[in-house]
Amino acid sequence: MKLNVEEFRAWKHRCVTLLGMSGVGKTYLSTLLRRYDWFHYSGDYRIGTRYLDEPIIDLVKQQAMQIPLLRDLLRRDWITIRNNIKVDDLGPVLSYVGKLGDPERGGVPLEDFRLRQAMYRQGEIAAMYDVPEFIRKARGIYGYQHFVNDVGGSLCELQEPKVIDLLVKHTLILYIQVTNQEEEEKLIQRAQSDPKPLYYRPAFLDEQLKVYLQENRLEFAAQMDPDEFTRWVFPRLFHSRVPRYEAIAGPHGYTVTSHEVAEVRDENDFLELLENAIARAAAR
Repeated sequence: MKLNVEEFRAWKHRCVTLLGMSGVGKTYLSTLLRRYDWFHYSGDYRIGTRYLDEPIIDLVKQQAMQIPLLRDLLRRDWITIRNNIKVDDLGPVLSYVGKLGDPERGGVPLEDFRLRQAMYRQGEIAAMYDVPEFIRKARGIYGYQHFVNDVGGSLCELQEPKVIDLLVKHTLILYIQVTNQEEEEKLIQRAQSDPKPLYYRPAFLDEQLKVYLQENRLEFAAQMDPDEFTRWVFPRLFHSRVPRYEAIAGPHGYTVTSHEVAEVRDENDFLELLENAIARAAAR
């Protein structure tokens, strides 16, 4: 939604969607705002606990069934396996989505990877369609006054215009932009050292996979080192997403920088950040 500064100040129950690459500060802001009566809706947490929960457990069980002791315990229903994902620890989702490459080095075969990517995409779409209901629950059940939607970095990749329309209708879109080379390099390093689940558009993946195989004189994805490919492809993914974020934020939302976000220390700072973004947009 679009507001002027006065309308924003008068907005009784604020609902904000944070848009941007993993590592720019979306979860930092969301976690901070939880201390000030904001409901933190994590898209990836919803995906992991609702839409990928069963596939994650099935994958674990599939591995466990290869161990005779665990196989016997599972078949007799003497043990249970559950997904213990946390908002600040998306390990189960990351493990399920996996990294493309040699299975002997922890990678996922190409066809399985494509399937998991498609399921992750459907989960993210479904999680975003859940936003209006969680806005209602946040206020009606839990008593929170405000709502922050901490979306995955791949929102711009979904190619599902109705999702954007829905978020624009129910929330204010705030895009966190990386504006200089130093910040960009820090974000890429952070993403490589502390990876989050990644979704690649099929066309992007096909294109980059072809380049990587040619550069490294490999014939098949199964020959790739999964970690090396992920490190190689992430900067390219980052740059490919920037115009997609801007295409959403330009007509539908507001833009701040990752440097500005790093300066936010409390709710007042966050509200001031939003007011400045709204005022900047109005002055253009």
